[in-house]
Amino acid sequence: MSRVARSLTAIAGLMLVTITALAQTIHIVAPGETLFRIAQRYGVSMTAIAQANGISNLNLIFVGQRLTIPTGGTEPGGPAPTVAPPVTSSYTVQRGDTLGRIAQRFNTTIRAIIQANNIRNPNLIFTGQVLQIPGGSGAPAPATPAPGGTPLPNPAPITGFEVGAHIFSFNYSDLMRQTGFTWVKKQVNFDQASKDTSQGRAFINDAKSRGFKIALGVVGNPAQLAANPTQYYADYAAFVGELAAAGADAIEVWNEPNIDRQWPRGLISGAQYTQMLSAAFQAIKARNSATLVISGAPAPTGGLGCSTNGCNDDAYIAQMAAAGARNFMDCVGIHYNAGTVPPNATSGAPVGSATHYSWYYPSMVNLYSRTFPQKPLCFTEIGYVTGQGYGPLPAGFAWANNVTVANQAEWLGQAVRIARSSGIVRLFIIWNLDSTVFGDDPQAGYAIIRPDGTCPACNTIAAALRS
Repeated sequence: MSRVARSLTAIAGLMLVTITALAQTIHIVAPGETLFRIAQRYGVSMTAIAQANGISNLNLIFVGQRLTIPTGGTEPGGPAPTVAPPVTSSYTVQRGDTLGRIAQRFNTTIRAIIQANNIRNPNLIFTGQVLQIPGGSGAPAPATPAPGGTPLPNPAPITGFEVGAHIFSFNYSDLMRQTGFTWVKKQVNFDQASKDTSQGRAFINDAKSRGFKIALGVVGNPAQLAANPTQYYADYAAFVGELAAAGADAIEVWNEPNIDRQWPRGLISGAQYTQMLSAAFQAIKARNSATLVISGAPAPTGGLGCSTNGCNDDAYIAQMAAAGARNFMDCVGIHYNAGTVPPNATSGAPVGSATHYSWYYPSMVNLYSRTFPQKPLCFTEIGYVTGQGYGPLPAGFAWANNVTVANQAEWLGQAVRIARSSGIVRLFIIWNLDSTVFGDDPQAGYAIIRPDGTCPACNTIAAALRS
């Protein structure tokens, strides 16, 4: 859960660079590249590059990965390969695409696309996947017009809006169903040493047995990540792929990676995170194309730009966008848990930094949707904290001292109504349902099940979903 910290990090941007030394070429993977494209660029085979780098899955490379190009390859700008590569275009798969439709658009064949991208299952391509299109015209044909002559939207319109909650138990399953919740969220820890998926599988089975969809937020160990990022990304990707295969309906790739409580110092940047997201997305979709991939929501922060300790979320998601993150997510993860005013307010927060966007629901939504246009938003945490029934909030949350349980209920109901009608929010996960922990991190203050067992917010949320 975010503490809404007010200090944070300077990041180095990802650069495409090729380094040559001692008759060996090192290529650093750039956004949108595939092994096929890199092999063509250097005049060597995909298999040769895979063998030189211990790559077992030709479809799984990620932004920032360092690849050794075997002897015989040609540096960019050097002599051309003896066999000229065919005309090749890059195409990002959109919702509703099939290989047949893509082949027709580019005036090529399904078999050619399969061979160029090492596709094992012709029926399994996924939204955001970047395909190399060999031969053909080199440019897509215009999209087929919809009735009335209007071009089909690209990508497809956002559909569906569902509500759920982060839960600590299933003790309130009946109440959740009565309220209209269809999702639960749980957090799973990835340990690189054990790679044990039993915790996540148990959560999936518990949710399914009670009729809920489940979103898993998968976090890990920053120290393990720092020791060998490239290997860690690969191991993490395999882990979340297993959870997708086990039936996870959605996976949030990490949590608040823009702060040093969650990500190693010195490595905090949207470009670094996109390497993990790229690997995870490909592994998840290979195992279960129906699993919704949500980018790790940053902590809403502001005021100090970026440093080695973290990065403000606006700068961080801009770095993600520049690194091509939109190609590796179905939904943009977003947190909003610093509300002290109604969700339709754009000013008036009773704090010293009242002009900062992170205090206001509309400003947060506008920022994230503007950074990733045409991508739906998934709130993986949204809530209002109140100490009522528990006592004074800790100093780090003093900004919410005047928030009451009645405010919490009213504002959550309003937020559900606004999100539902916006057309840009896919998932609305409330932080949280039932925590009883009230300390330096006052999780219970966010809980909509209050100390006396009542749930005023359940009534307002149910009303918003019925309206």
